[in-house]
Amino acid sequence: MTDRYDVIVVGAGILGLATAWTLLGDRPGSRVAVVDKEHRVAAHQSSHNSGVIHAGVYYAPGSAKARLCRAGKSQLEEFCASRGIPVLHNGKVIVAVDEAELPGLAELARRAARNEVEGLRELDAADVRRLEPNVRALRGLHSPRTGVVDFRLVCRVLASEIRERGGELHLGRAVEAIEERPGEVVVGTARGELMAGRVVTCAGLQSDRVAAMTGDAGDERIVPFRGSWYVLRRPELVNGNVYPVPDPRLPFLGVHLTPRIDGSVWVGPNAVLSPAREGYRRGTVDVRDLADTLRFGGFWRLAGRYAASGARELVEDRSRHLYARAVQRYVPDVSAADLAAGPTGIRAQSVAADGSMVEDFSIGGSGRVLHVRNAPSPAATSSLAIARDLVDRLPDR
Repeated sequence: MTDRYDVIVVGAGILGLATAWTLLGDRPGSRVAVVDKEHRVAAHQSSHNSGVIHAGVYYAPGSAKARLCRAGKSQLEEFCASRGIPVLHNGKVIVAVDEAELPGLAELARRAARNEVEGLRELDAADVRRLEPNVRALRGLHSPRTGVVDFRLVCRVLASEIRERGGELHLGRAVEAIEERPGEVVVGTARGELMAGRVVTCAGLQSDRVAAMTGDAGDERIVPFRGSWYVLRRPELVNGNVYPVPDPRLPFLGVHLTPRIDGSVWVGPNAVLSPAREGYRRGTVDVRDLADTLRFGGFWRLAGRYAASGARELVEDRSRHLYARAVQRYVPDVSAADLAAGPTGIRAQSVAADGSMVEDFSIGGSGRVLHVRNAPSPAATSSLAIARDLVDRLPDR
């Protein structure tokens, strides 16, 4: 007998769990199921991130990132406070270390003002030293309400409350097909078919492949980038998050220092092409994943655009000493001996056919199926707000 649901959510990361949780809160008694190929929740990006609760400094005003980060941050903090999940507001200092970075810092200040970042203030060199005595900078920005949390714990609490509200979690059940039929959607899995009135997919690293099941992938494809972190052996060197002014010539933010909820400090991450979407160890290769990347013209256009920075990332990925030099721009006292090998994550970066990286959240689909096709940082911070947006797109019945 085929199981039937009002809504099936594909993906048990923080976005999928938040969507199911929001649905069940809005519509008590609804039949909602979360389906995921992994045997645990938050198996990938939701548990392989820095844990930062972002305040919204970096995002283009008017973008979905800016809007949903601001709303999601307050919702997430309220959720955690009401459930006893520890949150530490250790703040963030964004530093300009040379004159060339000052225009970029000024632009971040303008963005932050338009994004209504709480408590943001501009710093001169002395102000930076008072907040971060070991950090070198000409000027900076301070976001005092930036915080950190254990997103894996948030996911576990969401999963528990989904079950309490009558929802179901089908873990270890890979989705192999999604077919829309008159009045329903059939979700084919390795353990049989599931039926639903609506389907929402939040598949992260597999989002393009899941969207392609319904012909809704568009011209975007996921290109996976592995990011490795170091753990700072002397966590006392920083008091809060220390972030750079983004270099417009580079595709990613660059090295930063992140104090974690457990008291450790992570340094990184770098960003190198990953030959496996879910391969967290250096050298892991998935033939299908690598072939999909190399067959995609958008990847080659992206690679050509950032060849020099990509080569530098590859070299630094193999050299602790070179990586320490990058950190020393901001914290001169850090040496290679201070950096211990840390965890690794894979970023699901959506890339368009023209080689441009899809910067904003991307949601699409047709008929009875809705796909989250791109959800990079700050998706975890924004998760409850993204979930609200997804649920509001679904009809009541």
